[in-house]
Amino acid sequence: MALTRPPFDPELRALLADMPLVPELNRDVLPQIRQFSSTPVEPLLEGRAIDRREISIAGPDGTDIPLSVFRPAGPEHTAPAPCVYWMHGGGMVMGDRFSQIDIPLEWLDRFGAVVVSVDYRLAPEATGTSLLDDCYHGLLWVAEHADELGVDPNRIIVAGVSAGGGLTAGVALLARDRGGPNLAAQVLICPMLDHHNDTTSSRQYAGEPGVWTREMNEFAWRSVLGDLADDAVPDNVSPATADDLSGLPDTYVDAGTAEVFRDEAVAYTTRIWAAGGQAELHIWAGGFHGFDALYPQARISAQARRARIDWLARILTPAAGPTRPQLSGQRAG
Repeated sequence: MALTRPPFDPELRALLADMPLVPELNRDVLPQIRQFSSTPVEPLLEGRAIDRREISIAGPDGTDIPLSVFRPAGPEHTAPAPCVYWMHGGGMVMGDRFSQIDIPLEWLDRFGAVVVSVDYRLAPEATGTSLLDDCYHGLLWVAEHADELGVDPNRIIVAGVSAGGGLTAGVALLARDRGGPNLAAQVLICPMLDHHNDTTSSRQYAGEPGVWTREMNEFAWRSVLGDLADDAVPDNVSPATADDLSGLPDTYVDAGTAEVFRDEAVAYTTRIWAAGGQAELHIWAGGFHGFDALYPQARISAQARRARIDWLARILTPAAGPTRPQLSGQRAG
């Protein structure tokens, strides 16, 4: 019997009614779906003073890893800037480096950030740690070329949505365990964190078409992991299985109440707190998976995006602490 589900936000529900939902995801339909899983970036750049650069670097196994670099144009943007290293969504089986790129481009506008988006390999053609390796290797390249890119190496943020959120969490674990690069923060937007796929929210969103369902999630994880035994799954590929979540950068996590990844997002954040880390969690009432990426014009989407921007502002431009008044007769020094 299907579990009772939290309802959609009314405005989102009306918008979703006009969207054809995919009834299932499998190897037969994946090629067709991939054709529609990315948005051209050129319309998003129109009217913006942005310099774009396309780069291809060699991965650890010799595979080419494409990177797109977007930086603010103009003589006022000469000082080292914060950097957003972006990992796209698509269940690790679809999408490309321009998917959901409008989200970090807002941060470019707001903070003068350099945005670097990585085109990691997709499953099922690539499996195991290959996708994560691509993402981490791209991050290493960014850190090593910070001067060339005009990036402040102390203000590198990793961020991603859905599958990209899970890869972001995995990259942060690798950066911690391998001694760098140093990360200022990680932003996990409706992140895909747990290959077990057995939370209450996962079971709530099963059995009928949706934006992202338990069945679609099962196909995606199986595409990445194949027949790998549960105890052999690397914890940085399925970050929810990591034993230790200490030592991570400041973290922002959000999701909707009406989606598969709600409970794993809450559990991951709770474990960061338990390990002594700093994390901020937002669960948006009535939000389905990827709601603010699909419908940024909705009121709840605008609120979700604004909350991220407000948090990033605190991370990137921290307020100066209060000046301690000097006591009468106290000697400075």
